[in-house]
Amino acid sequence: MPFMDALYTAAVRMTHNSADAEDLVQETYLRAYRGYPRFEAGTNLRAWLYRILTNTYINAYRSKQRRPAETDLGEVENLYLYRRLGGLEASERGRSAEDELMDLVTDEEVKAALDALPEQFRVAVLLADVEGFSYREMSEILDVPIGTVMSRLHRGRKGLQRLLGEFAANRGLVAADDQVNAEP
Repeated sequence: MPFMDALYTAAVRMTHNSADAEDLVQETYLRAYRGYPRFEAGTNLRAWLYRILTNTYINAYRSKQRRPAETDLGEVENLYLYRRLGGLEASERGRSAEDELMDLVTDEEVKAALDALPEQFRVAVLLADVEGFSYREMSEILDVPIGTVMSRLHRGRKGLQRLLGEFAANRGLVAADDQVNAEP
């Protein structure tokens, strides 16, 4: 089963849940197996599988929008232990300025900003900037013209810039005036 690891990684980024990602990859391979007679030999198998993955995710996402958010119990326990051991005060002693800055901008803020994007822009950014697909491959995966891919990617990146700029302004990393002037 080619590309399983890459598909799983993409599925985790889309679903933010390992169990849902496993289900998504399994459903992708099931649909690929059923649709294999329609696969054109000599075309890009990776792009074809990612297109199935993306379409399956979009369909599942739309049907599960009302499901409440899930929290892993292990994450809650780790946070409790972190706070009991001294939290931020203990961790800040002896740290460089770079480490402190990197603590201000975490993966969670980037993920939250990415999740705040409309679905079509988020998927375009994930496929291009995380998975490294070309415009042509993304066009095949999303079944839209290359111009539409470029537009969605541009708008998705601008949306991320705006959301992360707001985050930076709220944290005092940039002046609010600078953030407003940086927006298109």
